[in-house]
Amino acid sequence: MLDNALQACPNELWQARLYDEREIKPEFAEFWYIAYHALFWLDFYLSETAEGFAPPAPFTLSEFEAGLLPERVYTKAELRSYLQYGRNKCRTSLDTLTDVQAPQQVRANWHIKSVAELHIYNLRHVQEHAAQLALFLGQNVGTAPGWVGRAQNKGTAEQS
Repeated sequence: MLDNALQACPNELWQARLYDEREIKPEFAEFWYIAYHALFWLDFYLSETAEGFAPPAPFTLSEFEAGLLPERVYTKAELRSYLQYGRNKCRTSLDTLTDVQAPQQVRANWHIKSVAELHIYNLRHVQEHAAQLALFLGQNVGTAPGWVGRAQNKGTAEQS
């Protein structure tokens, strides 16, 4: 669903603000940034450890710094590539997850208690932002991306 929103976003709305951000910086409410934010945390949460985590180029660790935006606006192609990277990482993580690993603690002193809970948390986080973007497109373009019923094996999705 996130990919559908990325594809459906017209260029003139790529830097449009979904809401009135007054707390930190207005750019945090821009379409591209919300998608990037979801993808960055998808990548991070799928990493085995926090130590040594680094997103693929051209992405940076700016998400870890409160109030810091990336150095530039990422393109639709870059974010779609990052989404594919995240899909592959997620698929590998789920394919190799065992019954022994699922209930294990993720990281010490973390609000998420188990590997299984982290996967659910991650899914909910990505879906939250995909829904925000789809709603915004529906309100501003007149149509919203369709619901994705299930993922297919090669990273594409079936719509229902």
